[in-house]
Amino acid sequence: MFALAIGIGAGVVADALLGDPRRGHPVAVFGSVAAALERRTYSDDRRAGVLHTATLLTAVGVMGAAAERAGRRRGTVVEAACVAAATFVAAGGTTLCRTGERMAQLLRAGDIDGARGLLPSLCGRDPSVLDAPGLTRAALESIAENTSDAQIGPLMWAAVGGTPAVLVYRVANTLDAMIGSRSPRYARFGWAAARFDDLVNLAPARVTGLLVMAAAPLVGGSPASACRAWRRDAAKHPSPNAGVAEASFAGALGIRLGGPTQYAHELEIRPTLGDGRVPDVEDLARAVRLSRAVQALGALIAVSAACRSGRRASARW
Repeated sequence: MFALAIGIGAGVVADALLGDPRRGHPVAVFGSVAAALERRTYSDDRRAGVLHTATLLTAVGVMGAAAERAGRRRGTVVEAACVAAATFVAAGGTTLCRTGERMAQLLRAGDIDGARGLLPSLCGRDPSVLDAPGLTRAALESIAENTSDAQIGPLMWAAVGGTPAVLVYRVANTLDAMIGSRSPRYARFGWAAARFDDLVNLAPARVTGLLVMAAAPLVGGSPASACRAWRRDAAKHPSPNAGVAEASFAGALGIRLGGPTQYAHELEIRPTLGDGRVPDVEDLARAVRLSRAVQALGALIAVSAACRSGRRASARW
């Protein structure tokens, strides 16, 4: 009955030790499948996008449910292994923080070309137009947003719904990254993917904000400032979820985020989040440490929640 908790814990440990596989990552394989399907289903139309998104989400959900049922029939160890594998595939917090640390090292060394080359591993902005402060802000905002998307979200959905839920969550996040932009090609076709991703991230983003407040003192930050920036600034952000994570990070670290943000398809003028100084490379390093602390707290909460659900299931039986 405690296979879920064991599996989540094992998945977190695997991610901490291994990070994302460099080759053959299941998410990359899914991306290739989704791109191949898109070549057949694409139309500049919302209905086509709904069908495309629903087909992929349903297929992965059905496969995840089938794997979970098969594992349950074979006993606790196999069931836990299924959850662990799904959690490991979906989680990306370790690689996120390693990439953030590498970015900080490059910026400290003045290697702007190296930092520009690394930035696409963190976000979809155009690195060619960014100087050192711009690269620092882009990386820090990505660390904040993806602490929720890459780790707290998977952990929450694993605890709530096991293997199928965490896999559907990761697919939703991947589809949003692939087709959820407001570019001319995807403004209509990617609408469903973007809205579904917003929906499944509503709770994780807000849990992330609370965990940032709790962890802020570990990096010399202020829980009160994190809360104030969240309440005052998050709703200004074009994303209902990224704004929560970025604003709470900005308040906790005593910095200011937002401003002109250049993507390949457009320039966005993002609202100001926080009221501190412009972030520097040491703030980026602090953001990475804050992300690690938030991820650790999230893992403890997810495992604890799964244990409680196991106890309730045991009581029913």
